[in-house]
Amino acid sequence: MSNKKNFATLINLGFNNVVVKEKIVAIVSPDAAPIKRLKEEARQSKKLIDATSGRRARAVIITESDHVILASVQPETIAQRFK
Repeated sequence: MSNKKNFATLINLGFNNVVVKEKIVAIVSPDAAPIKRLKEEARQSKKLIDATSGRRARAVIITESDHVILASVQPETIAQRFK
């Protein structure tokens, strides 16, 4: 029996905000019309999380639990933090 503990890997979104790496399904740009609809649906269902600290959303993160997270860093920057 192994004594190894499973720890979640956290990805920094800036401004002291983090998300669990294993729960992310997609990271997309917020400009497309389908993503704008997705953000509005998440807002209505209380599953929108704004992690921008008042700045413009540059990335939209979709999680396994259908939560939608707005981040103020570029999707490419978040993807680089996976490594």
